[in-house]
Amino acid sequence: MIGRWMMLAALFAAVLTIRSYAADPDIVRRYSAEGEKALASNQYDAAARAYEKVVELEPGVAEVHARLGLIYFQQRKFTRAVPALQQALKLKPALPKIDILLAMSLSELGRYPEALPGLEKGFHQTSDAGVRRMAGLQLQRAYTGLQKDDKAVTVALEMTRSFPNDAEVLYYASRLFGNYAFLTMRKLSDVAPTSVWKNLAAAEVHESQGEYDVAVAAYRQVLEADRGRPGLHFRIGRSLLLRSQQPDAKPDVLSEAAREFEQELQVDPTNANAAYELAEIYRRSGRTTDAQRMFETALKYYPEFAEAHVGLGRVMIAAGNADSAARELNTAVRLNPANAVAYFHLAQAYSKLGRMTEQQKALAEFRRLRESQSDSQTGRGLFNPQEVTKQQLDPEQR
Repeated sequence: MIGRWMMLAALFAAVLTIRSYAADPDIVRRYSAEGEKALASNQYDAAARAYEKVVELEPGVAEVHARLGLIYFQQRKFTRAVPALQQALKLKPALPKIDILLAMSLSELGRYPEALPGLEKGFHQTSDAGVRRMAGLQLQRAYTGLQKDDKAVTVALEMTRSFPNDAEVLYYASRLFGNYAFLTMRKLSDVAPTSVWKNLAAAEVHESQGEYDVAVAAYRQVLEADRGRPGLHFRIGRSLLLRSQQPDAKPDVLSEAAREFEQELQVDPTNANAAYELAEIYRRSGRTTDAQRMFETALKYYPEFAEAHVGLGRVMIAAGNADSAARELNTAVRLNPANAVAYFHLAQAYSKLGRMTEQQKALAEFRRLRESQSDSQTGRGLFNPQEVTKQQLDPEQR
């Protein structure tokens, strides 16, 4: 935390050049030198005492007040920083960046209405990336404090675009997004507590948290109110499918999931995700003909469905059609060059075709991808209705 304030202070310090106008210049220079020496060694109390002496000697010099305000800011003594910075701007309104520093100090004190103009200027009009970053973080805080959550989220989105690899920016953005989602859900509950939309949102929350039995019950509530709604049987099927992977799942959960996907395709024959999930259940149970038919159905409505191309390639290998399998798997790696499973099965297809050089290249790429990929690349996304089961190696292939 201290490092952040020191870095920010350095950005503002560059604009402050102190000159003596009334007092003995030698005394002013002596105290100024003491203050700078103390600052250089992070002795902020000593630096503050030195510049307080300079202020006494040169009360009419804006830069002196600004420098003292900057030191107080570094010390996080914002109640002292505010009047010092206000006096600096009173003496010289055009003093560069000091209005932004004042706004940040006001924000730290929770004086958000006073802080907003300076923070908005610092974020929207300043070219200095460091100042803009700090102003943006404080602006998010001010908007949140003023219950202008939509504006806070807008700033957070722009911050993540401007600073995509900044851990602090990402942390505060994630908090804002989560809070905004919570507030939106609470408003939905207030305005429509018995609506389909409220029950649907609740079901998705339970599913995202791994509470699959509760999610299924909530989805079924929505289904009772709107039996013809596309996507509901798919979401029930997905929740059941995920439930089947838990140690205490009942033996028939997977079959129940398959029936839900079948029902989804009756409601919406174009649902490629439902066709894919059903195909994958068939493939894993050895029903290769049915699996091929459903993978082909998925690809009919979603030709660039990389996971479906992998699944279709796998059942074609099992059926002894290695040439067609190679075509499907090459399509899969073209659509998703980071799909290690696709390269593994492509190597299998090439092996069956006797194309050993290409087999070795595919295997090498599989090994490279498997070593470089992290667990985070296979994580589930929150509220992602397009999510499907990823292709994985069978246990004996790992």
